[in-house]
Amino acid sequence: MFKIGVGAAALGVAATATVTALAEEAGTAAAWHSKLVYPGSDGRLVYAADAEGKKIADFSWAGYRNGEAAIPDVPVVKTISPVSGDNTAHIQQALDEVSTMPKGSNGFRGALLLKPGHYNVAGTVRMNQTGVVLRGSGKGADTASNTVITGTGGADVTTVLQVGGTSGSWDSQVAGTKTDVTSSLVEAGSRRLTLASTANLKVGDNIIITHPCTQAWINAINGGGVKDVAPWAVDSLPIVYNRFIKEIHGNDIVICAPVFNALKRSYSQSYVYKWDRAKLVTNVGVENLRIDMGYPAEQDEDHPANCIVVTRAEDAFVRDATLLHFSVSGVSVQRSTRVTVQDVRASHPRSRIEGGRRYNFSAGAQAQQVLFRGLWATHARHAFIATGTSTCSGNVWLDGYNEYGYSESGGHHRWSQGLLYDNIKELKSQSDKAWVLSLHNRGDLGSGHGWSSVNSVAWNCTVDNGKRLCVQRPPTSQNFAIGTTGAVSKDNWYTTHQLGYVEGTNKPGLDPSSLYLAQLADRLGT
Repeated sequence: MFKIGVGAAALGVAATATVTALAEEAGTAAAWHSKLVYPGSDGRLVYAADAEGKKIADFSWAGYRNGEAAIPDVPVVKTISPVSGDNTAHIQQALDEVSTMPKGSNGFRGALLLKPGHYNVAGTVRMNQTGVVLRGSGKGADTASNTVITGTGGADVTTVLQVGGTSGSWDSQVAGTKTDVTSSLVEAGSRRLTLASTANLKVGDNIIITHPCTQAWINAINGGGVKDVAPWAVDSLPIVYNRFIKEIHGNDIVICAPVFNALKRSYSQSYVYKWDRAKLVTNVGVENLRIDMGYPAEQDEDHPANCIVVTRAEDAFVRDATLLHFSVSGVSVQRSTRVTVQDVRASHPRSRIEGGRRYNFSAGAQAQQVLFRGLWATHARHAFIATGTSTCSGNVWLDGYNEYGYSESGGHHRWSQGLLYDNIKELKSQSDKAWVLSLHNRGDLGSGHGWSSVNSVAWNCTVDNGKRLCVQRPPTSQNFAIGTTGAVSKDNWYTTHQLGYVEGTNKPGLDPSSLYLAQLADRLGT
């Protein structure tokens, strides 16, 4: 059996427990290895290509500090108790005070502790400064020993707690650093690119890699996979990666995490520039609390849409939280990299059951290298979902349960790439569709969602209640379903697409039991 030897220093106690549980589960059946990822004679992972020449990428860069450091226990520097009435300004003032304190060597200023009690919040609390942690006293319902925040605002209040910057984009570049990628082909999963020049770049630079959306590329992917609506438009869906330079060798650079889509120069002239990181918030987190919207009726939407939104942040975390009665998301991550959402329950949303709602754990636009792990969702439309189109990639959902869902988990639209569903269980589904976990073409839905997941993997996942996992092969790319418990098919609305790579369906004992944890252990050499 492949040894997942990552210790608590890198993964933390909760993740170590996950490793143990997965290993015990795999140990109840004869172990077997995928033909595409398996341990070699030296114990290191070997990556082989399928019949189409496609390989599974390394997803281990997802998470806080790329999984290379544990989330810290930041010392408390200020403590408050709830006040009567609206606590929005009360909490905001305390956070603002912490944000003026000096940063320590680990990049954190300190934690604001919310003592047990009930905090009504009518507006949005904003954690928009680097180095601040908001910590509750517990995530249970009893206010005598837990911190319960209730979003009392109406539908005009989008979010109860916003973590990260309020402005700024990846478009802002350092003058003089833009240079073309001259590699004729950078394969999906590669970390090495050849540039026209590296003269104005150095190791450690934060760069943006852009593959413009050209007519040649759109033609190569059959217009995006739509049928009766207009094909995707030129310039509408650039593929973008936020990376750091790890090595420079002449005009070659090695980046911190792979690209998840092939960069083919004959389709599009990709380019690189150094990002100025303007207004980016780093080292920020939320932990050990409960957020609800009171107890609205089942389809009532007169309350905030989201419990927590992480945006324009790097090295952020949300952990040990209970999130209830949102209409859109329990946790949504947008325009952020290297984020961990860990041991979070996002359940019992309250909204109409229709489009744009009930995305319990969501990776949105420019969400990259995000690790969602230790998850529990209920009554979702899309519990574990990538909504960020071609700028959303390298995100992992690990060890999660969704019960009583109304639709599917997976990429949602327009070429989300490099998604890993690792030990995800879709159980007791109420969906009127046959598929509940999907790496496929959504076609004309949503005015042209098209290919919603590419170069993505379902590893050791489970579907029950007569439902199935749908995996299809996109043009120029591949999707993979390995070790699924339950039915696997290529059929959704479209029955003519080719089946993606499928291996070991209903065959217990897949080793490694978790792809992400094995890849992280392999990369860190532990």
